[in-house]
Amino acid sequence: MEILLISQYILIISLIIFSLASIRITTHKTRAMGLIGSATFSLGIAVLLLAYGTIYSIEFCKDIAMALLILGIVGTIAFSVVLRGEKDD
Repeated sequence: MEILLISQYILIISLIIFSLASIRITTHKTRAMGLIGSATFSLGIAVLLLAYGTIYSIEFCKDIAMALLILGIVGTIAFSVVLRGEKDD
């Protein structure tokens, strides 16, 4: 096996562990920790898709990962606006 392929497999294993840790963060008591956990989970899954697509030469994994990253950012911003709440002046 090439060293690059071995390092990609190690990256995939570490991203799976990272995703499990982010699920643990998501289930914490506060809403802010849920926001942080879901943002890190979407980031981990996107990088996992990129690594998997590179190993097995699947081109549409890049498109799915890019959409997941963009929607993750938009969702995080929208949720933080909702968390902040509306103030009546």
